[in-house]
Amino acid sequence: MDYSPLLISLKAASLATLITFFLGIYCAYFTMKLKKLKGLLDSIFTLPLVLPPTIIGFFLLVILGRNSFIGAFLLKYDISLVFSSAATIIASIVVAFPLMYRTARGAFEQLDENIIYVARTLGLKEHKILWKIIIPNCISGLLAGTILAFARALGEFGATIMIAGNIPGKTQTMALAVYSAVQSGNRELAYKWVFIMVLISFASILLLNKFQNIRFSSLKKGGI
Repeated sequence: MDYSPLLISLKAASLATLITFFLGIYCAYFTMKLKKLKGLLDSIFTLPLVLPPTIIGFFLLVILGRNSFIGAFLLKYDISLVFSSAATIIASIVVAFPLMYRTARGAFEQLDENIIYVARTLGLKEHKILWKIIIPNCISGLLAGTILAFARALGEFGATIMIAGNIPGKTQTMALAVYSAVQSGNRELAYKWVFIMVLISFASILLLNKFQNIRFSSLKKGGI
């Protein structure tokens, strides 16, 4: 059995989760501070969550394809993102980002604003308030969002097959391996990959529930 789909999936999901962790936190903090256009920006950031993955893949092809401005610019340096291993990571980032963003924003909005006001009164700069005050007080919610983003990135199919293709050993993730196995009539191989994905997803849910319980316990201790 070739385990390259597992390695490709874990690599793409891990890198995508790492990037969406910081990107989601900063976008959530920025949106929370806005007074105007907050609803519009929130809708844009959340849009990939409700769009079909194939539509997301189509947009990525339009934006990063060879005929696009970005694609043409990268080709000058012999770089092509379409049907590359980097494309699997990009697809995973786009589909996982809304989960991290929404979870982070929800955690930030539940934090007592008086804590932030006190920090500003003491002269702390905004980036220090974010990393020394807000994030430590919202860590359980942020970890829950991280787990959700990882699980979503790990199981991505539609956007990946559109922009990265289904190249064995290069862009074929576990979800694509299941698809290929079913298409070729190899049900035994499909069952193996399904079992591995269900096992990882189940472990992710257990971790998510654990962090949620920690979060609820902290809220009760805080008298909320």
